[in-house]
Amino acid sequence: MTINKKHMIKKLSIIIPVYNEENTIHIILEKINDVELTDIVKEVIVVNDCSQDNTKHAIEEYIVRNKELPVLYLEHNKNKGKGAAIHTGLRNATGDYLIIQDADLEYDPSEYIDMINPVLLGKADVVYGSRYLGGKPNRHLFFGHSMGNKVLTLLSNLFTSHQLTDMETCYKLFKTDILRGLHLQEERFGFEPEVTAKICRIPKIKIQEVGISYHSRTYSEGKKIGLKDGVRTIYCILKYGFLKFN
Repeated sequence: MTINKKHMIKKLSIIIPVYNEENTIHIILEKINDVELTDIVKEVIVVNDCSQDNTKHAIEEYIVRNKELPVLYLEHNKNKGKGAAIHTGLRNATGDYLIIQDADLEYDPSEYIDMINPVLLGKADVVYGSRYLGGKPNRHLFFGHSMGNKVLTLLSNLFTSHQLTDMETCYKLFKTDILRGLHLQEERFGFEPEVTAKICRIPKIKIQEVGISYHSRTYSEGKKIGLKDGVRTIYCILKYGFLKFN
């Protein structure tokens, strides 16, 4: 793999929006701690979106016991939504690139290097991890969710003219300055279609997808997205894609 110095990543900010994840947050932090990224410093930013369980205690306990992993802990004094938590993380990120990581166990941090490689090779400014590419292990428990994601991605593609396979994926890697340059407004799950529509409007932007694994969890295990979020996504696709609302 030939890497041009101008495509090097010195620090990767990992933004983790958290809401009621006391049972998984320490596991995902440990998985991130175990990831080896040669010559790339990891900066972890955990944003607690006013969790009502013992998430805060679980995070603080992990930080005390694992000082080798730099973790910035931030919290909202009221529940604002995943998008708002990402906005808070973005304001505090110091990495030249950033990735978004859900606090559950549906996505595997060991695949960060797969996300990073297209940037290092100069092939991408933005990388989306697709659950529908590459033949990696996937567990989609809900047929409706899987089909819904594909329909929402198709609708988004109609307005962005990009041929993505998974617009709704959590795993998105951005150059930090590019993301900061967008006027992002959505505070909940509308973040995904909004950021996709606005990223795709940047002239000559290079967006690449890579296949990732996915392990869907059940509602009893803490899955939060539902029908109303799908309706909001359609609204945001039309608002930011068709109407090109800034």
